[in-house]
Amino acid sequence: MSRVAVLGTGKMGSAIARRLKDGGFEVSVWDRTKSKAEALAVGPVPDTPADAARGADVVISMVTGPQAIHDVYFGPNGVFQASSKKTIIDMSTIGPGTAQELGRAAEMNDSTLIEAPVIGSVPAVNSGSLFIMAGAARVEDLDAVRPVLEQLGEVHYVGDLVSAAALKLIANSYLGIVSTGAAELMAAGTAHGLDPKQVFNVLARVWPGLRLREAGYVKHVHEPTMFAERDLLKDLDLALTFYRSAQPSKVPLTSLTREIVAGVAAEAPDLDISAIVNAYASNLRPAQH
Repeated sequence: MSRVAVLGTGKMGSAIARRLKDGGFEVSVWDRTKSKAEALAVGPVPDTPADAARGADVVISMVTGPQAIHDVYFGPNGVFQASSKKTIIDMSTIGPGTAQELGRAAEMNDSTLIEAPVIGSVPAVNSGSLFIMAGAARVEDLDAVRPVLEQLGEVHYVGDLVSAAALKLIANSYLGIVSTGAAELMAAGTAHGLDPKQVFNVLARVWPGLRLREAGYVKHVHEPTMFAERDLLKDLDLALTFYRSAQPSKVPLTSLTREIVAGVAAEAPDLDISAIVNAYASNLRPAQH
């Protein structure tokens, strides 16, 4: 049985740790807020990422972005201060540049990195149905940890580390674009007297994933948060940096979406991304209950 250390106990990290525990893995958890990790009650709670790595065969990180990755892996108590010969699975959204940097550092540490960002939120973790975009230098590296990842969802080998990190940015860019488009059309439809529920039903028919956020789009209830506005903004910034690194790269929809999301995130950073409807609030009528 593999010993797995999960670094980061936000909503996704917590769900991953519980799912692995229920699947029979020996799990330890670390978070910079130790009380959050302890509250999970799934296994030992080491004091540092290095301590967590020392006691594990596989290290999984699910943190908020590039800076958090640097703290967790490269900091004075980071993973790379622990013993080498570890298998690292990073499931965060960090962008290709950070993925390359992390991969080089892992290799120098005689460790193996699998970049494995996901499509799906907590319900998908709980049901073991995440769409996992796995990138690895060698397919054999991925095969060695498939039992761990397959406990969480469908594993799709997409190429190297950069490919996985880049595809995650593509996915979240699209999520931002269609979420914003849905908010705009909800506003346009209701401004012309259409029933908000009927507008939503049409939009959800075209994009079924919207159904998960019905309360946000129809009733303007944006909690509990599945994916925060501030995190979508961070991902759009990473995506635009990546897209603009190639010439020519025209991404006007992503750029405009980023500006709209930034406006909402400035006012309500911790609300779910369905709060994008607030950008069109002057057009919205109160929802019909």
